[in-house]
Amino acid sequence: MRIVCGLSLLAVVAGQLPAQNESAAKLDAKEFSADWLPGTRPRDAFADQKGRVWFVGQVGNYVARLDPATGSITRFDIDAGTHPHNLVVDAHGTVWFTGNANNRIVKMDPESGKITTYMIPDPTVKDPHTMTFDTKGNAWFTAQGAGVVGRFTTGTGAFKLWKLQTNSRPYGIVLDSRGRPWFDEFGTNKIGMIDPTTLELKEFSLPEARSRPRRIAITSDDAIWYGDYVRGYLGRLDPSTGKTEEYLLPSGAGALPYGMTVDDRDRVWIAETGVFPNRLVSFDTKKRVFEDQIAIGGKEPNTIRHMMFDRATRMIWFGEDRGTVTRVRVPAVIVP
Repeated sequence: MRIVCGLSLLAVVAGQLPAQNESAAKLDAKEFSADWLPGTRPRDAFADQKGRVWFVGQVGNYVARLDPATGSITRFDIDAGTHPHNLVVDAHGTVWFTGNANNRIVKMDPESGKITTYMIPDPTVKDPHTMTFDTKGNAWFTAQGAGVVGRFTTGTGAFKLWKLQTNSRPYGIVLDSRGRPWFDEFGTNKIGMIDPTTLELKEFSLPEARSRPRRIAITSDDAIWYGDYVRGYLGRLDPSTGKTEEYLLPSGAGALPYGMTVDDRDRVWIAETGVFPNRLVSFDTKKRVFEDQIAIGGKEPNTIRHMMFDRATRMIWFGEDRGTVTRVRVPAVIVP
């Protein structure tokens, strides 16, 4: 079963967006930058346990540390040709990033900057993409071009790889409450899951063949939410039944939804990158309605590729292609 909801046809055709509600005006956004950031594609900002924010420069080949209190940014150069894609800080405060062009996952000491490199044993898996850590401290990751989902056991350095169909393009990856990794296949209309106990891979096909889920997020009920990059919908997959619901994004078919995250009130936040300025919108998953809208950046080309919500500070963090790292403060309670 599929449920489809959205704006009126008139609003979509005319390219009109609903007016920002009062709570959106209360959202506090702040940008951070440095002279060397533009042109380096800063991305995948991640807050650590000490309140520092780490990110990578996919084009610039660096890892960077931002002090939000002072705005100072410290740069750590890494091997040329790495083109780091995703960065995660694990439960112990260790920094990890993927080498999207040189076949590796890298551990970095956040104090000394010392790095330890783990090469993926299959040389065809040269593009580790996005990763997440389970409660055992192991990394699960996607490799878009290689069509692979992998598990890296940090204690032993061992890798296990699952090969998907040609052109599947596994992209975003999240963990549910049972420790199962879920991932979307950007080259198809599928969302997949691996059982970490049986090691069985299962795929769910979305009803619309044209759907192309680019990022996914998960709410406390273990529902999988996806942004359909091609059709401009926010979708929900019920993993127990395989049923889906879809909601047309405020910017309609031209929204190009990309980076997304979930806050501690189970609201999905998703970046519409097909409009300029880019637009960050929230969706109340209990009421099934879009709520907040906030413009990000200017009218120049820009993309928000990945986002994280820091529960300790109630901040959403993300990098922007135009050369900034941005945070949006999410109020604990929306006052009308």
